[in-house]
Amino acid sequence: MVTDVDTGEVLCTKCGSVLEEKIESFGPEYQTRGFEQYMEKSRSGSKSTLALDDMGLSTIIGTKNKDATGNSLTYDMKNTFERLRMWDSRSKSSSVERSLKTAFVLLNTVKEKLAIPDTVIEKTAYLYRKALAKKMTRGRNISALVSAALYVSCKESGVPRTLNDIANAANVKVNDVSKHLRILVEKLDLRLASYDSADFVSRIASSVGIGEKTQRDALSILASAKKKGLVEGKNPIAMAATSLYLSSIMNKESKTQREIARASGISEVTIRSRTKFLSDVLNLHCITA
Repeated sequence: MVTDVDTGEVLCTKCGSVLEEKIESFGPEYQTRGFEQYMEKSRSGSKSTLALDDMGLSTIIGTKNKDATGNSLTYDMKNTFERLRMWDSRSKSSSVERSLKTAFVLLNTVKEKLAIPDTVIEKTAYLYRKALAKKMTRGRNISALVSAALYVSCKESGVPRTLNDIANAANVKVNDVSKHLRILVEKLDLRLASYDSADFVSRIASSVGIGEKTQRDALSILASAKKKGLVEGKNPIAMAATSLYLSSIMNKESKTQREIARASGISEVTIRSRTKFLSDVLNLHCITA
């Protein structure tokens, strides 16, 4: 006797007869990697997630008035299922459900644009649901509130994304995102730590086309500045851009302040002032001369 778990059949090894078919599988769930492997092997449907309005546990009541064996339902049972369908449709059309659908469609769009990990998306969905439970969405911009929650999640998870990045991806004004961010921090009693300037070095360098050695030297400059407490209270992107500019001069890479400023999203004046500041404190006059 052989059990084929793929086809759900019990076979005889001598004659090849099928003794049982469509048997249930009581083994553990498949551990899959990737969407294609999941579609091939998984048998329990998609996992539940906070980033869906129904958490992936939706209910669908079919329109066919037949049971599992194909027989028609009785008159009383048909009326019962009509009421169930009506309640099911009404439960999905509430203001809360509409708010969640709008928010998570936007969240998925921003996720694809900025390549944000699923863990950050889950944390964002949790924060938004928490804000929704506290009725913070009333009279406020849903897109801006989701964007603010995403920025908080990126900061807590150490994923370097700026307010400008998120606002542009969500097609929302930066001022609106900033305003809703302050509301989230106040109402949910959040404690946000500042980004590390080193997180933005590789991102800016790849946009400008700066080499690996220059990036390593830029990280060394940032490490020296951090030891002396020079990065506290400073814009981390400005510090990263300035360290890359100084490092490019050290390694004789022809990168201008305008190129680095455009890639980092800050002004040339900021880079110029930060360059003078770091060169004076770290004794880098010979580099900028």
